[in-house]
Amino acid sequence: MNIALVHDWLNQMGGAEDVLEALVGLYPAAPVFTSMYWPQVMPDEYRQWDIRTSFMDRLPLVKRHHQPFLPLYPLAFESFGFSEYDLVVSNKSGFCHGVLAGPETLHICYCLAPTRYLWDLRRYAQREGIGRVGRALLQPVASYLRLWDRLAADRVDYFIAISRTVQRRIARYYGRESVIIYPPVEVDRFEPASQTQDFYLVVSRLIPYKRVDLAVQALSQLDRPLVVVGDGRDRAKLEELAGPSVTFTGRLTDGQTAGMMARCRAFIFPGEDDFGIAPVQAMAAGRPVIAFAAGGALDTIVEGATGLYFRQPSVESLKTAVERFETLTFQTSRIRRHAERFSRSIFEEQIREFVEQKTARWIKNR
Repeated sequence: MNIALVHDWLNQMGGAEDVLEALVGLYPAAPVFTSMYWPQVMPDEYRQWDIRTSFMDRLPLVKRHHQPFLPLYPLAFESFGFSEYDLVVSNKSGFCHGVLAGPETLHICYCLAPTRYLWDLRRYAQREGIGRVGRALLQPVASYLRLWDRLAADRVDYFIAISRTVQRRIARYYGRESVIIYPPVEVDRFEPASQTQDFYLVVSRLIPYKRVDLAVQALSQLDRPLVVVGDGRDRAKLEELAGPSVTFTGRLTDGQTAGMMARCRAFIFPGEDDFGIAPVQAMAAGRPVIAFAAGGALDTIVEGATGLYFRQPSVESLKTAVERFETLTFQTSRIRRHAERFSRSIFEEQIREFVEQKTARWIKNR
C-alpha cells in the first residue's frame, strides 16, 4: 500500500514527536506531511525522512511563534493532496486530522487529544496567562475553528485514543467512537537501581498546569527531600515557595534523569495530562508513583501496586498521600513488569494489527 503520515508541526519536541518517530519506524517509506518543519531544532535523523510542508513553512516568524497563525492551519492541511495514497495516518493534537483524503483513501487518526485550546479555551487561556482582552480576541477565532474541527473529524474513518480521558473527549466533542492504544514509551532506557535514596522526585516543565507547586509546598511542609528536575517560566515562583528540603536541578541529560528516577523513593506526578510519559518512565525504573487521580494517570498506575493517587488538586491531599505511601511497601519487579505494557514494541504491534484489520475491511467493502 501507499501510506502517508500526517503530523501537526515539526518545530518542537514532545510526546507527539515520540509517537511520530514510532510511526516512521513502522512505515519508513511513508512521507510525512506537516504544516511546517524547522530542521535546526529537530533531531538530525529527521533530515533523512521525506518531509513535505505546507505554504505555512514559508511564512515569517511562524516556526518560533506559531500560535498567532491558528486560523491558517485548516487551509494548510486542506491544501495537501492524497489521491495517490491508500492509507493516511494522522498523528493529531491540533488540526492535521482535517486533511482531505478522498473516498478511495482510508484515514486513521491517532488522536493525542481533541484540540485543547479550542474546546477548553477558558482553561487554556488561564494556563497560558492570557488576559481578559486576549481571551476576547481569541473567542471568535476559536468559535470558527471549533466548528471546523468538529466537521473535520467526520473526515476520519477510524479514531485511536491515547487514554480513556481522550477517548471520552473524542466521544463528547466529535461524536465518534475510538479504541485505545497507549503511546510508545522507551522503557528499555530505564532500569531499576540496586539501591534507592531518600528523596522524592518531580521531572517536568515548570509551567502552571503541571502543578509542580503542589509537590513543592507539600514536601516543604512535610520536610521531606524533593528534587525537581526541569525548567520553565515558573521556576522563580516555585523556588520562592520551596523550603530547605527542596532542590532544583534545572534540565538534566536523559541519562542523568533516568538515574534520578531509578534512585528516588517515589516519583510525584501532581498535574493532569492526557497520558503522561514521565510516570511510566519512573515505573520502568522500578519506582512507585504518587499521582493526581485524573487524565492518563488513571490508565497507567495501579493503586497500591505501582503507586498511589491523591484525589484533590491540593497540598493537603498530596501530603496525606505521601504519608500513606510511607506506610506501604512496593515491589520493584512488579512495577517494572507493569511499565513494560507501555513499551514501543507493544505500541507497534497494536498499531500494525489495527491498521491491517481496518485496511482489510476497507478493501473488502470498497
